[in-house]
Amino acid sequence: MGELFQARTMREARELLGEHIKAAYVTEQVPLLKALGRRLARDLTAVDAVPGFDRATMDGFAVRARDTLGATESLPAYLDITGEVRMGQNTAVSGGLGAGQAWRIPTGGMLPPGADAVLMVEYTAELDERTIGITRPAATGDHIVRIGEDIASGDGVLSRGHVLRAQDLGLLAAAGVSEVPVFVPTRVGIISTGDELVETYEQPGPGQVRDINSYALYGQAAVTGARPRIYGIVRDNYKLLLDRLRQALAECDLVLLSGGSSVGTRDVAARVLDALGSPGVLFHGISIKPGKPTVGAVVDGKPVFGLPGHPVSAMVVFDLLVTPLLRHGAYLQDPLEFPVRARLNRNMRSAAGREDYLRVRLYQENGVLIAEPVLGKSGLISTMVQAGGLARIPAGKEGVEAGEYIEVKLF
Repeated sequence: MGELFQARTMREARELLGEHIKAAYVTEQVPLLKALGRRLARDLTAVDAVPGFDRATMDGFAVRARDTLGATESLPAYLDITGEVRMGQNTAVSGGLGAGQAWRIPTGGMLPPGADAVLMVEYTAELDERTIGITRPAATGDHIVRIGEDIASGDGVLSRGHVLRAQDLGLLAAAGVSEVPVFVPTRVGIISTGDELVETYEQPGPGQVRDINSYALYGQAAVTGARPRIYGIVRDNYKLLLDRLRQALAECDLVLLSGGSSVGTRDVAARVLDALGSPGVLFHGISIKPGKPTVGAVVDGKPVFGLPGHPVSAMVVFDLLVTPLLRHGAYLQDPLEFPVRARLNRNMRSAAGREDYLRVRLYQENGVLIAEPVLGKSGLISTMVQAGGLARIPAGKEGVEAGEYIEVKLF
């Protein structure tokens, strides 16, 4: 293990980890209703168009828009009612509409051949069972959805690594997908260290604090589609920590250790990680704020992270180093990792050669997205709750002035 705090850049840290991680991801097919929150194992392409036919989005009359031109309340256009669309009916086999004709149609009904618009009932007056008067003209495309307007056949609909949400299940159901290929969830072990920690159900005594990181990191892992497991609190004891880490490594694919990563005399995380196996600790320290005392290690192909004990630091480092592995299995050169540009509303200083990550509150002002820094020390978990995203100040800058635009990753 190298000397403590020979800090690496974030890019260097990712490259070192990427060189030693053995990605061995197992996939399986699961029913659509079992796929919520799971990560796609390959790109999905639509086989069928959605919708599969031109359909009405309003109750009314299917018409040819040109037959309604110039219609007003004082000078209606008159059309003959020659048919009615039933739900589930294939109108393609019918004769369709001719000039001066209209069909009754319900919401969701299949547009009959020849029709190119649906006229709302409110703009018609039925003179008898076979004739309507049109009091407002229809434009081509009014109140209809064209075949493939939502999803075209052959379109890529969802990408490999995407974590399936409720709306994604709806999209796949519409496209006729009943099973999906997903990765077997990455098993993530979570250990909190520190003599000062107590469980959430305990009343802290003087000098003690409740374990925050186990719960925050569990949540961060879970939303990526991983399967987190909490291994509890371990005191600042070399042997106890070594035994718990060995257990977590035997049962998990990736392990998170929070606390015990600084240079204090009782901080043992880096020494324990280096003793677990090859190649061991790859770096101890990253030139970022918050999160500098992060330890990155790989043990027999499995990544292990020694995260800072302060909750904000731990969560920020998780977002930068762990989330990409859980979502994609690797560190991608993704220009959209910080996809939002927002204008900073106050001056913020930064040290040269260090990347700073700001918690920011986002709001609109005169059509411009504004980022307001949420100030507070990295031990204050409430600052993460108040923030809507994480903004990055690159290492080459010594600060950002009010009015400058910065890149933001949304929480």
